[in-house]
Amino acid sequence: MKVNGYKINAGANLSFADLNDADLNNADLTNANMSNAKLRGANLTDAKLRDAKLSEANLTYANLTYANLSEANLTYANLVNANLRGANLSNANLSFADLTNANLFNANLRGANLTGANLTGADLTDANLIFANLETADLQGAIMPDGTIHD
Repeated sequence: MKVNGYKINAGANLSFADLNDADLNNADLTNANMSNAKLRGANLTDAKLRDAKLSEANLTYANLTYANLSEANLTYANLVNANLRGANLSNANLSFADLTNANLFNANLRGANLTGANLTGADLTDANLIFANLETADLQGAIMPDGTIHD
């Protein structure tokens, strides 16, 4: 598969790649290195990103609906207004990620590290937060799994 001139496959090295608005629907990016990549507005619906390195990646407005991001490294990633509805983020590292206004409806965050993450205004309705580490996370205005709004 080629996107914006890049051959994409599992384990690919796409660090610092410019993939803004790329269509990566159903792409297999398992174990890919996408740290510092520009993925603003990219379509990653149903993408396989298990164990991918996405630290400091810009995923603003990206569509990650039903993507598999289990065990992915998303430290300091920009996920502002990203759609992560139904995404699998189990055991993912989201420490210090910016998830402001992100859609995490029905997302699986079981065992995820959200230490220091910004979840201001995020929709966590029906999200699985069992064993998730929310230490020092900013949850102001976030819709919690039970539908209440966090102070």
